[in-house]
Formats: sequence, C-alpha cells, structure tokens
Amino acid sequence: MGKQIINVSVNGKRLEKAVEPRTLLIHFLREECHLTGAHIGCETSHCGACTVDLDGESVKSCTHLAVQCDGSEVLTVEGLAKGPLLHAVQEGFYKEHGLQCGFCTPGMLMRSYRFLQENPNPSEDEVRAGIGGNLCRCTGYQNIVKAVMYAAAKLQQTEKAAA
Repeated sequence: MGKQIINVSVNGKRLEKAVEPRTLLIHFLREECHLTGAHIGCETSHCGACTVDLDGESVKSCTHLAVQCDGSEVLTVEGLAKGPLLHAVQEGFYKEHGLQCGFCTPGMLMRSYRFLQENPNPSEDEVRAGIGGNLCRCTGYQNIVKAVMYAAAKLQQTEKAAA
C-alpha cells in the first residue's frame, strides 16, 4: 500500500504530508515534523511519555496512527510556550522541581495541561488521579503534584486579572 496524504495542524502550523498508513503519530511527530519533545517509552500506552493533545484530548501518540489524525489539531510540548513565556505548567515544573531525569516530563506536562483545562481548580487527590496514566520512575510524584497545583493557581490568577 502506498503513502497517504494527511492534513494536520501541529502546534498551530498546518501541514500536508505523505505518510505510510502504518506510521504511528509519535514517529510522525519525531521523524516527519522533527518535534522530539514527546518521548518513545513503552510503545504500549502504559507509560505516557508520548502524551500529546489531539483535538482537545490527551492521547498516547504511540497508539495512534498518523492517518487517523487527518484533519486534526495536535499540540505537543514544543507548542505549550508562547514565545519566550513558559506556559504555567512548564513554569510550575521548573519552580517546584517537578522533574529529575526528565524522560517523563513532556508527557507529564501535556497531560497536566489538558487536565487543568478539564479541572481548573483541582485538589491534590484529583491531580494524582488526573496524571495517573503517566508514569515517573524518579520523583515519587510529590513535586509533580506541587507543580500542577502551582500551575492551577497561576492560571486562575491570570484568568482573574484578565476579567
């Protein structure tokens, strides 16, 4: 079977690319788009290192085919910051030391971003449940939870200032 043309928006940039039907979204992002933020971990959707935002939902990009994303909008960790300004979740991970080795961090950031869209004022228990599909082998999660709580407070503060 030959390549298929897909049209997809990645971090706000419209792309038209020819891809093999079997190409996974993670490989499309890393190899075709040269966006290496999302990591290839388990390749079974268990670890969450490859998490991206697809049409407003967190997805594990190791289990989605690129052709399934035709007409979709994809947001990767590279698309979170606006110019030199970090997104609140990125700032939270920085300020609260929410990473150690950094391997899980892109997936954690993307899941945290979407989680805070879904639940802008979470409790610590809700944060733990919200990031439950993303594994970290280094931190013990405490600082990750603090980072997400920091981001939630910052986003609420920003929203109040804009109102």
